[in-house]
Amino acid sequence: MRVVIADDAVLLREGLIRLLTESGHEVVAAVGDGNALVEAVVTHRPDVSVVDVRMPPSHTDEGLRAAVEARRRVPRTPVLMLSQYVEVSYADDLLATAGEAGGGGIGYLLKDRVAAIDEFLDALRRVAAGGTVLDPEVISQLLVRRRRDDPLAALTPREREVLALMAEGRSNTAIARTLVVSDGAVEKHVRNIFTKLDLPPDATTHHRRVLAVLTHLRAPFSAG
Repeated sequence: MRVVIADDAVLLREGLIRLLTESGHEVVAAVGDGNALVEAVVTHRPDVSVVDVRMPPSHTDEGLRAAVEARRRVPRTPVLMLSQYVEVSYADDLLATAGEAGGGGIGYLLKDRVAAIDEFLDALRRVAAGGTVLDPEVISQLLVRRRRDDPLAALTPREREVLALMAEGRSNTAIARTLVVSDGAVEKHVRNIFTKLDLPPDATTHHRRVLAVLTHLRAPFSAG
């Protein structure tokens, strides 16, 4: 593979060059800042780029922003991001480029994974082939945040079923018939849904029903 490396830490950059070269790959450019990364990708059109999230001048998200720009300039260019820590918002931003840039391989690994050479090289190959690779720690944090941000997280499985049927426009009686429960049981579930979603008690029942359905439609894991 033809690889571009972008990392301002000289020791890590040189280590990656040696590792990739000894593994039979060609490092076509090794740079230390975001602007140079974009230029290198546009110039060399590599099979994959390995990019540090944090680079000069502020050492926050310059590497990520440069990778996004590189994918904008060269659609579908594969990028494997490296980070010292789990930074979920950065992983989210990177994943968002998969659609915006028309697909292409993307990956996000903690730098510690580089020490597991076979795993790192396998991840690099998968990204270059158009796959998506996320560090297990990143996946864990993403799932935690999704659950925390999910407004339906407090609902029981049965309450979610009731809400899903409400979203289909069914009345309480129709919901009861579908779930083979009493009308009273459905009414209790509906009241619980209103309470758990913190819907305004001064609103009409119909209005709260609409608000509940809108919450269901906007939820990240509404089908769960």
